[in-house]
Amino acid sequence: MEVFDVVRTVLAVRQFQEKPVPEAIVRQVVEAGRLTASSMNGQPWRFIIVQNKETLRRLGALARTGRYIAQAPLAIVVGMEHSVFAVSDASRAIQSMILTAWAQGVGSNWVGFDNLKHVNPVLDIPEEIEILAILPFGHPAHAIGKGQKERKPLGAIAHRERWDHPFA
Repeated sequence: MEVFDVVRTVLAVRQFQEKPVPEAIVRQVVEAGRLTASSMNGQPWRFIIVQNKETLRRLGALARTGRYIAQAPLAIVVGMEHSVFAVSDASRAIQSMILTAWAQGVGSNWVGFDNLKHVNPVLDIPEEIEILAILPFGHPAHAIGKGQKERKPLGAIAHRERWDHPFA
């Protein structure tokens, strides 16, 4: 898929087939995160790849907004070393991983931003690593409307040169 087509069609996936994600795709997704640009090349991210069903169930129970993690065949927990740029850099890596997976027919969604410190002891992650997100991955359980997004018109969110000149 072309990059713009991936961006245009990617949607949040919260229901997955009971089918493993091939190891080659897992590796490519993690590599996409690793290769993402970061401020001053700090690379503050840390990725924990989880495929154990019991661990996935535990992660789903801990993530208030992501109970569906328990049904995914794979999750990547994204942690960060402390840095002024960590959230920005790790967010970029997350988007790279989600888009790379989508290009291979594997869906995902971002689960996080709310009290994920309880994940650290489950995965033996040191306390100084803050968990930004858990990304469940899998083949979508149902066909979803590729490219059918409800978005504001471009002129409502983009401006040319000045605020009161809509980009059209």
